Amino acid sequence: MVARAYTVAFEGVTARTVEVQCALSQGLPNFSIVGLPDKAVSEARDRVRAALNALAIALPSKRITVNLSPADLPKEGSHFDLPIAMALLAALEIIPADAVEAITALGELSLDGSLVPVIGALPAAMRAAEEDRALLCPRASGAEAAWVGACQVIAANGLSDILRHFTGQSPLTPAEPGEVLTDTGARCLRDVKGQERAKRALEIAAAGRHHLLMSGPPGSGKSMLSSRLPGILPPLSPAEALETSMIHSLAGLLEEGGISRSRPFREPHHTASMAAIVGGGRNAKPGEISLAHNGVLFMDEFPEFNRSVLETLRQPVESGEVVISRANAHVTYPCRFMLVAAANPCRCGFLTDPARACNRAPACGDDYMGRISGPLLDRFDLRLKVPPVAYTDLDLPASGATSAEVQERVAAARALQHARFDGHDTIHLNSDAEGRALEDVATPDSEGKALIAKAAERFGLSARGYHRVLRVARTIADLDGSASVRRPHIAEAISYRLMTAAPS
Repeated sequence: MVARAYTVAFEGVTARTVEVQCALSQGLPNFSIVGLPDKAVSEARDRVRAALNALAIALPSKRITVNLSPADLPKEGSHFDLPIAMALLAALEIIPADAVEAITALGELSLDGSLVPVIGALPAAMRAAEEDRALLCPRASGAEAAWVGACQVIAANGLSDILRHFTGQSPLTPAEPGEVLTDTGARCLRDVKGQERAKRALEIAAAGRHHLLMSGPPGSGKSMLSSRLPGILPPLSPAEALETSMIHSLAGLLEEGGISRSRPFREPHHTASMAAIVGGGRNAKPGEISLAHNGVLFMDEFPEFNRSVLETLRQPVESGEVVISRANAHVTYPCRFMLVAAANPCRCGFLTDPARACNRAPACGDDYMGRISGPLLDRFDLRLKVPPVAYTDLDLPASGATSAEVQERVAAARALQHARFDGHDTIHLNSDAEGRALEDVATPDSEGKALIAKAAERFGLSARGYHRVLRVARTIADLDGSASVRRPHIAEAISYRLMTAAPS
């Protein structure tokens, strides 16, 4: 007799169904697992044997063969323990085989038979729902998986609970979704003294999900401004929250099964490796750019990052996804994020300060900022010089709009963009528009055309730079409530592109 159970193997955020086949046959007693298992999966036989012994279930003196199908798909992770145990219990006719085939199971077994939470419960539940199966998982993972809503989630503390459930002695109640987490630590933009132009740039960047580069001396407020971004971004939509949480589930970052509606804000240190930023390492885990999906990736001390790390950002910021290629697998993760970078003008940071003049100017600044390649620099929609704030200004009362007020304007501008691009599969915000879609919505009036043509000729804008000016101008027009892109919108967009005052 061959008993079957079902589980999943992860390829990026995609969960692929794996059929766990268990056969008992005559021969020397042995317990083998085949089908490209990694070390953790191969060790499952010892954990399963010990867990069954803890329940006084002795394995028969037969040859036990477990096959993980499809056999050519690599199997990684400890979550295969539970489906292997379920298939074995069905083969021993301890629990009904048809009931086992109606579920997708994942979970790690302790030696005493209790279940340990595992990563990936959310994408596993999505896959189970697609195949019209229930999901069986550890109790600690149940609240996370229940967010899918389209499949029944059975969460158990251990094998003993599962046995009583499938034998009808004590059925388990379906798991309930965890709580919606709220971020109460958002900082207010009004707390920043001065820097009105920088606040305006943040608002534009947030409204259109435009990449932003800030350059200024130490202490000018670059990090302080960036930390206010979560407070001005609109909450995640239900679809975005689920999509983002699937990535965080694979990274083991969901706390107690709760899903947050706040947009991610990731700020890796400049010593981070390439695998930490773009993903990779053991099991090709998602990196910071994917963990920032639908949110913000803030990279402070931007030129201090390894050059190879910076260059790997060029394709993801354009395509919105990253492909991690390995000898035996190609894993794709989504990464539509807003890149916010901060840099000092030179290594000492005081290149532009006449009172503390750099003795290597201007070579110091050229060498330092030269670490950012031209193609990568060209991908920033807004480039902003952040001047130092005089200490006398720090005693002035707070001015400008609060984060809540700015968030309302940003949400209204994004709503216009979602309505404008309704029906497009890949275009959601102005920063995604290109080709005909961009020309249809961002063609400026005659005066605006003349201004951008003059700027392109005088400053040598690349084709990418030209289109990015149009995208930013379209966002400025949305914030202004204007149906068309006019000369003032083009002028402001050009000023952020060139790091100069707005042209007249």
